[in-house]
Amino acid sequence: MLNDIAFGIIIGLLFISLLLLFCILIIKLYINKIKNYTRLIYQKDIDYQKTLNAAIIETQEQVLNNISADLHDDAGQQLTYINFQLENLKLDAPGLQETLAPLSQSVGSLSQSIRSISHSLNNQLLLQQDLLKAIAIEAERLNKNPKIDINLSISEQKTKVFTVNEKIVIYRIFQETINNTLKHAKATQITIAIKTSPLFTLEIADNGKGFDIAKTKDSKTTLGLQNMEHRADMIGYGFEIRSGIGTGTTIIITEK
Repeated sequence: MLNDIAFGIIIGLLFISLLLLFCILIIKLYINKIKNYTRLIYQKDIDYQKTLNAAIIETQEQVLNNISADLHDDAGQQLTYINFQLENLKLDAPGLQETLAPLSQSVGSLSQSIRSISHSLNNQLLLQQDLLKAIAIEAERLNKNPKIDINLSISEQKTKVFTVNEKIVIYRIFQETINNTLKHAKATQITIAIKTSPLFTLEIADNGKGFDIAKTKDSKTTLGLQNMEHRADMIGYGFEIRSGIGTGTTIIITEK
């Protein structure tokens, strides 16, 4: 009798143990299913965000390409026509050559500037060359402005291969930063420092008037900075701004 009771207890304990193991197995399977589902949703969200970011960049670049084409085809051609008319006027009225020479030179310089700006807006030209070289060319063009001194240093310890979106976004942030400096900072010097190792870093600093970041949250300047930060985030890069009244402004883009 006691043996039957002991045997029954053992069987009961085994049954309870098996039931517990079965429950634990079901719970683990359910948890793994939830993890896999969450991972799938997260990956789909990442893929969607990448697609959306790519679409945003593509739209922005299309607008800039259209502006580039308008500058080249419309403004550029009109300046060429004006210069042609000036040259004809010089031939028809030799006595006016000395008077018209500065005007003709100014038109030629303006035509060259528009051509350079048109090229800098066209991403096809950017994609055909190295990003660092494109930045160097743009810095050289801007350095022709006698009112500001631009110093560029590139520490390329290793060759950095950029994706299409990285090239476009980094270059556009660089352009917008320089443009903002020329418009608002009243700076006399801009320093551009690029490093490719251990991670890519682009630092743009000026000696301008600077501003109080905390007090300009709702200004157009800050909105422009937020836009640049958003662009950097779209390609997975960090964006940092340092500024203060009378201390200039520094913008840093860093590969994460």
